[in-house]
Amino acid sequence: MPGNRSLIRNVLFFDGSKPDDPPLGGLYVNPSVTKKKFHRMLKIVIAADCPYRVRFRETEVPISPDDDGPLESGHYDIVTDTPGGRIWLTGERCIARSFSRTASNRDCRFREQLRQRDGKCVITGLVNRAAFIDEWTTFEAAHIFPLSHEELFRSLGYPQYVNNRCDDSPTGINSCQNGLLMRSNIHQQFDSFNFAIDLDDDYKITCFRIDLDGIDGRALDPVCRDPNDEKRVVDEFLRWHFRQTVLANMKANGEPIFEFDFPDGSDMVGEILSGPRAAKRMEAELFSRLPSVSPIS
Repeated sequence: MPGNRSLIRNVLFFDGSKPDDPPLGGLYVNPSVTKKKFHRMLKIVIAADCPYRVRFRETEVPISPDDDGPLESGHYDIVTDTPGGRIWLTGERCIARSFSRTASNRDCRFREQLRQRDGKCVITGLVNRAAFIDEWTTFEAAHIFPLSHEELFRSLGYPQYVNNRCDDSPTGINSCQNGLLMRSNIHQQFDSFNFAIDLDDDYKITCFRIDLDGIDGRALDPVCRDPNDEKRVVDEFLRWHFRQTVLANMKANGEPIFEFDFPDGSDMVGEILSGPRAAKRMEAELFSRLPSVSPIS
């Protein structure tokens, strides 16, 4: 069964003009979430026809969008500055994505370039001390923007940011600039939108679930973002992933957390088709599991 993101929320936010209505959304707040960051994330999920304030219900005191203090757990009311002003949830929704895998020759090139550039899990900081014998067990190459959404990648104009291409794709989506090296358990959390990297907070990691790995508040390792390296990760891709993660975790009841573990003999297709967003998820799963077809030259 898909996981429910709303079950562990310790922060809820409401339309201040309808405080008794169900919440507009919420999140599980970890120490990296400040009042300032909360304001920024609300702008991703909330639309309004006038300026608004965010008020901590317990004290009825507005929180400042410039306050770097930690966000307290509790209920928050969004109150418009104009009588009769309206707020509502945006219509934007995060994508359905599968667990990214390396299944083709072009993916192997992607993986090798990430191993060469990063040499460690850039989220936890753990260095692969066995790299000198080419042993990379538990280290995986993760795509930031998934291959299954290449048309969206193209429509957003993202090919313009790629200057180091390691495959024949005209978009550059499989460039190492669209990837990070991670431990395998961290990779799955990244693909599940359980955490993201916040460029506007000095590349700090923000966890939206219980932080089992102690990564909340860590900074993305500088090895993958050296401004003098033509293979550096593209900031716009990290910013896109952060936005997707906020949408997945904070808007309404949140998006389901999909199951990635399908042992041999299990009914993967049946489980996907009986779950939420079945068509989109099946499309993403099929794309990630079928080997890519290389053009004939």
